[in-house]
Amino acid sequence: MSMSRRRLLGAGGGLALTGALASACGTNTGRGGDDHAGQPVIEQWYHQYGEAGTEQAVRRYADAFDGANVQVQWRPGNYDQQTAAALLTDSGPDVFEASGPSLDQIQGGQVVDLTDLLSEAKDDFNPTVLEQKTYQGKVWGIPQVIDMQLLYYRKSLLADAGVEPPDTLDALIDAAKKLTTKNVKGLFLGNDGGPGVLAGTPLNAAGLELITKDGEIGFDDPAAARTLGKLHQLYAEKSLLLGAPSDWSDPAALTQGLTAMQWSGLWALPQVQKALGEDFGVLPFPKDGADGAPAVPVGAYGAAVSAKTKHKAEAKAYVKWLWVDRTEYQEDFALRYGFHIPARISLAKKAAKLRTGAAGEAARYAFDHGHVSEPLLWTAAARTAYQDALSRIIKGGANPDGELRSVIRKAQAELRRVKKKN
Repeated sequence: MSMSRRRLLGAGGGLALTGALASACGTNTGRGGDDHAGQPVIEQWYHQYGEAGTEQAVRRYADAFDGANVQVQWRPGNYDQQTAAALLTDSGPDVFEASGPSLDQIQGGQVVDLTDLLSEAKDDFNPTVLEQKTYQGKVWGIPQVIDMQLLYYRKSLLADAGVEPPDTLDALIDAAKKLTTKNVKGLFLGNDGGPGVLAGTPLNAAGLELITKDGEIGFDDPAAARTLGKLHQLYAEKSLLLGAPSDWSDPAALTQGLTAMQWSGLWALPQVQKALGEDFGVLPFPKDGADGAPAVPVGAYGAAVSAKTKHKAEAKAYVKWLWVDRTEYQEDFALRYGFHIPARISLAKKAAKLRTGAAGEAARYAFDHGHVSEPLLWTAAARTAYQDALSRIIKGGANPDGELRSVIRKAQAELRRVKKKN
């Protein structure tokens, strides 16, 4: 699953490496003097954020670091693919933003162990997102901010239809049907009907996991088929909005009145609030079954250090300075330009924007019901097999038990493969 809208960047794109791309992206930090003359040069990569002011902010942070000449690259295009290719060369970044790092990058020795950077602050980082960057007890990336997904709903439309905000999957299905009219659909889960964004969230809501903390398949259970099978009802009853002008990451379907409920991200909250005022609420994905619980997928981009850097000490010192020590920059980065939750628990608790209203509720959901959006051991091949099966279940009414049997076999084979590399 793509936890963050940033993963929606095109799947295509070339693998041109840093030589050609540097000229296109630039490495200018905006420095106006020679404050860093003679110091080691550290190249830091970020993906291209959509929020105005973010690029200027990270360049300002870099300029304030006294231990090296940090040069920021702001990289458009398929960032994850660019970075994966560049790490195999000697001319890639020293420090880079990563949705992982990925298991392949960790097992391949492409990134540096950063465990020691959290010797004093580890307990203050959100444990769910830190888990996503931890492998064999070592931390490979320092979380920067938390992104999450959640269910938005129009209060007035639910009230007019006599529908309560759904707190179970059955209630969600019933609500979507009752809210569907000639001009408005009850629920929007993306233009594909949900397989591309939901991923393991319905399983989490049933009390299951894609991969357990012990590194085993976590959905070899009858409850998985029962829960995923229910999702077909949404499609069969024509309660789902399909073919919207923009996909799930954009709240336009909700704000323009095309749907009464929409699955989207925390980043959409300011847009929804601006458009709808107080006429909206937020919910986690509702629980299913006696062993279920509300579920919220969370993830975080983090700062990692390339194993090929020639300035390992300076690169690690910079990461610690920015993402562990400088809490004022961390809060600024999370809340001033876009809308995210700080990765530090203490910062999230004191942030005024996260104390009240829908934002406060969302923050509580992330901490109380958060699940790793995509565990490290959940490989691309397992993800594809699961997503394809989910599509057949939702849209084609395929037998969920049979579909999941096939996914489990594929995922188990993938686990055996990656565990051999340990």
